[in-house]
Amino acid sequence: MTQQEEILDSPTEWVAQHIRNYVETDGKEGHRWRGVDTLLLTTRGRRSGKLRRTALIYGRDGDRYVVVGSQGGAPQHPAWYLNLSENSEADVQVGADRFKARARTASPEEKRSLWQVMTAIWPDYDNYQEKTPRQIPVVVLERLAAG
Repeated sequence: MTQQEEILDSPTEWVAQHIRNYVETDGKEGHRWRGVDTLLLTTRGRRSGKLRRTALIYGRDGDRYVVVGSQGGAPQHPAWYLNLSENSEADVQVGADRFKARARTASPEEKRSLWQVMTAIWPDYDNYQEKTPRQIPVVVLERLAAG
């Protein structure tokens, strides 16, 4: 992912506005959203090859960041999750901190405890899981060493 490449923000207008505010203020606006912390995740489109950015609620597990592929309980996984399934490297911005990360789906054992972390932050995740037959994935983002 190079700085020169165009990054396409979420096609959902309110999410795109949230991202613009986040980027323009280095996270001073947008990091905190509806009482919870959010990060920006940039993935490479699995079909288009283009960079795609979205904002996600996150939690922490030690040095790792944790996000949930809920898509509000939709029957299909969110595009960002499918993109990470093809290419696990992503760019992440948390406040003013920007870094490369490797993403992986939490194992079933990890998911049990991480789901509790995330539902403590955003209780609606439980409602989203009830709405869909798919297992909503929990994704662990681990910072890559600068190199």
